[in-house]
Amino acid sequence: MPPALYGHPFSSYTQKVLIALYENATPFEFRCIGPDTPQHTGEWLRRWPLRKFPLLLDGERQLVETSIIVEYLQLAHPGPVRLLPDEPMAALDVRFLDRFFDLHVMNAMQLAVDGALTGDPVKRRDGQAMAEEKLERAYGWLEGELAGRTWAAGDDFTLADCAAAPSLFYADWTHRISDAYPVLRAYRARLLARPSFARAVEEARPFRPLFPLGAPDRD
Repeated sequence: MPPALYGHPFSSYTQKVLIALYENATPFEFRCIGPDTPQHTGEWLRRWPLRKFPLLLDGERQLVETSIIVEYLQLAHPGPVRLLPDEPMAALDVRFLDRFFDLHVMNAMQLAVDGALTGDPVKRRDGQAMAEEKLERAYGWLEGELAGRTWAAGDDFTLADCAAAPSLFYADWTHRISDAYPVLRAYRARLLARPSFARAVEEARPFRPLFPLGAPDRD
């Protein structure tokens, strides 16, 4: 039996794992969590009551937390694309960038989304302001860090890029990456053109009305 992935196509963290699966054409079953599939939702909650997705089920083993899932896939279902380098110091650099995109880009963007979801205008305003402040700092650091690189950690597409793609995709919707950051804007464009992420974006397109800040008419 191929592994099963519980998640939702519009979820940034689900997309992070989907990118890894698509990069290596790894066979898997997608079990979408939503009102139309209560059996998947029930099984997901039974297995992971913390209510976070995605969750990967592979035989008797279940895994949560996206970085762990992607590393597991490389160990248990390896393919031609090595998403984590074998050399320990290079792998450490990739893991750092993976954490940067999750913690300092995606989590910052989520402040605005969470504020909007409350329905409270004050909380929406404050969440947006905090998100913009944090994202602007992250954008500035990334502009220098990514200079001269094709992908986040260098010439090879890695776990860090799996994290960067949905992070920068939704962050730019929340607080536009300005022309002051041409390196970062070009990197985001390369991510959007990557077949694995382009597929994830297309699969999520029908759900764009769910974006609480309002999805822009682009990408």
